[in-house]
Amino acid sequence: MAKKNTLQFKRYASLCFLTLQSSCLVLLLRYSRMERQQGVPLYIASTAVVFAETLKTMVCLACIYRDCRKWTTFTKVLSSEVFDNWVEVKRMMIPSGLYAVQNNLLFIALSNLEAVTFQISYQLKILSTALFSVSLLGTRLSRNRWFSLVLLMIGVILVQLPTTSSAPSAESSGLERPFIGLVAVSLACLSSGFAGCYFEKMIRSGTTSMWIRNLQLGIPALLFSLIAMVLSDGKAIMRGGLFQGYDTLTWMVILNQALSGLLVSMVVKHAGNILKSFANSLSIIISSLISFYLFGFQPSPLFTIGSFLVIGATLLYSRA
Repeated sequence: MAKKNTLQFKRYASLCFLTLQSSCLVLLLRYSRMERQQGVPLYIASTAVVFAETLKTMVCLACIYRDCRKWTTFTKVLSSEVFDNWVEVKRMMIPSGLYAVQNNLLFIALSNLEAVTFQISYQLKILSTALFSVSLLGTRLSRNRWFSLVLLMIGVILVQLPTTSSAPSAESSGLERPFIGLVAVSLACLSSGFAGCYFEKMIRSGTTSMWIRNLQLGIPALLFSLIAMVLSDGKAIMRGGLFQGYDTLTWMVILNQALSGLLVSMVVKHAGNILKSFANSLSIIISSLISFYLFGFQPSPLFTIGSFLVIGATLLYSRA
């Protein structure tokens, strides 16, 4: 009975944390990318991605050390599974590069889209994941799942239609380019779907622990992120420094993004993908309410209908 209660606690605790984390990440990232006071620069997004990947790698190393319990065992595991196993590390470079691109795309998307619009549009990753799952993993989808994917597409299209509300949102910065944001979130969905299915195929094909796989994934992702930072923002960093525009909010975004993958792993392990979908749907509702009260976001009737279609499609897909 005690063991069952412990499992129940872990299940619902991980769900609550994921729901809060998903809502907070989108809202914090969006707010951190809004136009600030004149003369105060925004932080460079690529540097935040690098620091988030660094933190993820450190957490993975800490968890591997916890499992090994001895320093000698820890160094042997790292040597055999990472430094002397470049074949596996090279195989992980494809999803690593895609995840690095995806993380940068999320910052671009949330710099140009309202938080709720982004979060609903980002559910298109369900569609891309399903399509890549069929093509890469040989998964067969039921009619209900195909129907839910059609509903998802319709819902996202309705959300992206021009709003009929004449009042501007308080969270709009005036520097937004919605088309750029939509392209960024669409590319992020594609990269998320392919990288996720590729990573799942890698996990299925071996017995390597999840933390080792995450480390094999994280090290190349960190290198790709560093390269992207230097190529895209090297001159800006030389002029203003690596930490230009950084404040407490920026570090909260970095911490939140670094922990997101770990929370998803916990939910999948203790609660499963179905309950994870419920958490994602609930986070959309929470983000909508907070955006309405704090940012003055005013959804149009089409936006509201599209939101319900996306949430319903997400739940239908997970239960089919």
